[in-house]
Amino acid sequence: MIRRPGAVVRLWWMQAAVKHRRRRPDVHFASSLSAGSETFQPSSCLKMAQSILDAMPGASTGTVQVSDPLNFWGGQRVKPKQEKNAEPVFEPATGRVLCQMVPCGSQEVDEAIESANSAYLKWRKMAGMERARVMLEAARIIREKREKIAKLEVINNGKSITEALVDIDIAWQCIEYYAGLAGALAGQHVQLPGGAFAYTRREPLGVCVGIGAWNYPFQIAAWKSAPALACGNAMVFKPSPFTPVTAVILAEIYKEAGVPDGLFCVVQGGAETGTILCQHPKVAKVSFTGSVPTGKKVMEVSAKGVKQVTLELGGKSPLIIFKDCDLENAVRGALMANFLTQGQVCCNGTRVFVQKDIMPQFLEKVVKRTEAILVGDPLLDGTRMGALITKPHLEKVLGFVSQAKLQGARVLCGGEPFVPSDPKLKNGYFMSPCVLDNCRDDMTCVKEEIFGPVMSVLPFDTEEEVIKRANNTTFGLASGVFTRDVSRAHRVAENLEAGTCFINNYNISPVEVPFGGYKMSGFGRENGQVTIEYYSQLKTVVVEMGDVDNYF
Repeated sequence: MIRRPGAVVRLWWMQAAVKHRRRRPDVHFASSLSAGSETFQPSSCLKMAQSILDAMPGASTGTVQVSDPLNFWGGQRVKPKQEKNAEPVFEPATGRVLCQMVPCGSQEVDEAIESANSAYLKWRKMAGMERARVMLEAARIIREKREKIAKLEVINNGKSITEALVDIDIAWQCIEYYAGLAGALAGQHVQLPGGAFAYTRREPLGVCVGIGAWNYPFQIAAWKSAPALACGNAMVFKPSPFTPVTAVILAEIYKEAGVPDGLFCVVQGGAETGTILCQHPKVAKVSFTGSVPTGKKVMEVSAKGVKQVTLELGGKSPLIIFKDCDLENAVRGALMANFLTQGQVCCNGTRVFVQKDIMPQFLEKVVKRTEAILVGDPLLDGTRMGALITKPHLEKVLGFVSQAKLQGARVLCGGEPFVPSDPKLKNGYFMSPCVLDNCRDDMTCVKEEIFGPVMSVLPFDTEEEVIKRANNTTFGLASGVFTRDVSRAHRVAENLEAGTCFINNYNISPVEVPFGGYKMSGFGRENGQVTIEYYSQLKTVVVEMGDVDNYF
């Protein structure tokens, strides 16, 4: 989600020259809702969205508070029916409360799905080119507002503004790409004996549910909605309860672009809301990005209604660096494979296998580069690593480092809580990026997904050995190889048990190519033309031009 650079390559160290104007005044952004108001009128809804985004150029870390309703269906934001179960959402960089997330219950989910179904019945009748025009307009609006959306994403998620800007670019690129496919959906014609013939039609599924992760909130919402809408479906999207803010901005952009009211709905909530969505009888498909345990639950609940499911789950991906590699590029690849979004990326190559001959040189270079990573205020252009998503998650990641040391690993750098010099960041969820040496395959830090900025480096001798060790995991999301030997590169890629293999790069995933996992990393694919198959169904029509054969 992502974790995955798109057609605009996410080379964050090359983005430093990008300048973004910022102003200092401290501002508090809050909506003025009347206590009895259940929904906004569409005009006020758009005005409110505009006010939030327009305020972003003047926003700085620790100055934003959101009190607008975060649900969206029927073409407007919808206030929660009751707020007794509100959960605080924290700004990762400061630890301040950013907003309150109120989970949706059965009644609200029903309303959202009914709204989506009504919109679907209109949208599916539109020609592909008509759908494409609306989607292209949505992509244009995102491009126009990219810096404002990126800033809000940073405040909600904690990643650096440099990364967030590229995430937003990937979002509009994805919508633009699937707009191009919307008008090209076609079936097959088959000539049969006697003048008869058959043809196939690719038809939409209906109401699809997208369940997003917190590491790429806006981008994942686009990744799931774009192919769904291109195929003629509607979508009800549930963001992570940790990052509820920006998905509703995408909903408003789709409305502004001209989709039927309700075509893209947003419902807030956690596990209970997700269960209600997955078991709803009017939902045809569920696409989930997240952890393996939650993915299993999504699959179990969805199976009761025989719904189509796409799962993009966790990983513990290997990055293999052979002695004949371009060492400088291999070091860059290892940094990209471990430290994007504070290491909170499911396809990260966190098991870095380095051939023994070059281990000393690799460690020297990678530690030097890691120690130079600037951790701090994610809204500042020079920052390369922001804050982890929550305090409990930070503590969990630090716990992995402590356990690794107890099991014999050596910390070459980082792995400690980090307090930036800016006083407003003193309660943020920061840590220094970590490189672990002297690791073994049986260590917890090597076997389990850490989901933080922790690189485990392991030595190897031979190609055969490292392939066997690389595949010795229940995961299979991604993998990487650095070598100058083209034959070896393709040979190793063929034998690695992973849905993606990066050769002489890492974490490059354009929207034009499919992404997904093997084994417990999930099934189904996102991005690329093949994803059309996961958001549509095939109908066969057989036509007889003569008399009907009859055996009776």
